[in-house]
Amino acid sequence: MLGGQLLLGTAMIAITVVLHIGGILGTVAWLRRHPKVRAGRHCYVWAIRMFVASVLGVFVLHTVEIWLWAGLYMMLGEFDDIGRALYFSTVTFTTLGYGDITLGPRWQVLSGLEAANGIILFGVSTAFIFAVLKYLFEAAGIVGRIGE
Repeated sequence: MLGGQLLLGTAMIAITVVLHIGGILGTVAWLRRHPKVRAGRHCYVWAIRMFVASVLGVFVLHTVEIWLWAGLYMMLGEFDDIGRALYFSTVTFTTLGYGDITLGPRWQVLSGLEAANGIILFGVSTAFIFAVLKYLFEAAGIVGRIGE
């Protein structure tokens, strides 16, 4: 059964990575469609608005990914209640790992794969948010290019 867990977990990781990258690319396209505001009082409002929207976009992506994992656990019969499945998935995806709820022995390897999935996608999100912040600071003239 280990092979089945690895195969299913790998498929979920692939799905969430494709979703995540697609969402990030969509956010980049959205940012590029918004005209830059030149220096002045309004540039700060523009930069804050764009940054908050980017952070919330990434947060929505993580939420959808957590729901996908919770849905998988429901389909596998690990949980009868979506609330418990979401709680378990959130705690696992964020690598918080309370341990108060666990998967049965038949599917327990999936929880480790979800945690690995979560930590990698949070790393990607952190890199993206840093890049957005750098872009917004430069576009608004708040700071110059690094190295100038």
